[in-house]
This record gives sequence, structure tokens and C-alpha cells, in this order.
Amino acid sequence: MRRIHTLSAPLLALFLLSIFLPILSYSQSELPATDFPVLVTSCGQSPGPVRIKAIFKRMKLEPSPKTYMIVDQATAEDLKTAEETGLAYKTVIIVMGSSLKAMGAAGISIDDEIDRTSKLIAEARRQKITIIGAHIEGMARRAQGAAVGDNTDELSIDAVGPNSDLLIITKDGNTDGRFTIISKDKGIPMIEADRMLDLIPVFEKIFKK
Repeated sequence: MRRIHTLSAPLLALFLLSIFLPILSYSQSELPATDFPVLVTSCGQSPGPVRIKAIFKRMKLEPSPKTYMIVDQATAEDLKTAEETGLAYKTVIIVMGSSLKAMGAAGISIDDEIDRTSKLIAEARRQKITIIGAHIEGMARRAQGAAVGDNTDELSIDAVGPNSDLLIITKDGNTDGRFTIISKDKGIPMIEADRMLDLIPVFEKIFKK
């Protein structure tokens, strides 16, 4: 199958450093508190939540009320219901970026998505739930990669990014510095990974089992 190479101690240390490099920009005390249960949804019905699910799967976590739930059109009522049943969410991950096809199939518009997300964020604030704004699908999920006149991706970012407690993004979606500007202007910690696979150690670090 594949070759297995051994590394010297210095090279191993360098390798481990490179793995955790995305989170070394901030100390643990500078990052917001993150814990399970986690609610994962999107603003714009992008397939991003499925990718988050893949990361949790690599962490050997299965969907359940005590770990994480993927809800396509999560609402403020979902947070209230969880709170009332004693399984209040500790973290909400909102994936930024839209899919016109998915919104069309669901019979909703970007305005509907922004309204739903705004109420979700307001309820998360009331419950003191940490909000993570994630963008992990690169420029393909940005206006630069969208059809002419389609600015729904950017509207999704406007609705979520500045209202997050933590930004987690992949570098290929930030080539224009869009998220860096939001991070600096709003004082929001931002973790930038080279690629989606690099988010696995990031999630393992911030969501310690």
C-alpha cells in the first residue's frame, strides 16, 4: 500500500508543529470556550455542514444529542428546545456560503436564510453559546466563483462572520483577505488552515473529548 518512513526527533517536532500551526497563533485563553453538544448548520444551505460532519467522523464522533447534530435549517427554536430538555448546546457552528440549487429545492431565499440565521445567533447570544463562523469550501463558495450577479455567498458571510466568536476558515477562501479584515475589524480570533484536512487537528484541539 503506502511506505512508512521514520522521522528523527527534530523532524518529528517540526512535523507536529506544522500540524498544529493553524492554532498556535492564539493561546487557549484567547480562544472562546468550545464544548459539546455542538449544533452545525449553514447560512445559505451550502454543503459545508456535511464536511464538518466528516471532520467529526474522523474524530470518531457520531451524531447524537450529547455530541453534535447537523440541522440544515436550524432555528432559534431548536436552541430553545435543547435548553428546555436539559441538553443545551454549548457551541453553534454556522457554515458560511450559499447554494442557489439547495435554497431553490427548499423553497427559500437568501433573505429567508439571513433572517433565520440572525434569530439563531440572537438566541445563541441569550444562552451564551459560542458561535463559530466557518468557511471551508474555498473560493468556489464565494462570489468570485459564483454566477454573474450572484452575491448570496457574500451576504451569508456578512450575516455570520462579524457576529461570530471565532472564525475557522481555509486559506483558499481567504485569498482576498476578506476574513482577515473581519477578524481584525471586529477583534474576532481566526484560525486559518491550509486545507480542509488540516482542520481535523484544529477541531481535536478546540473540542477536547
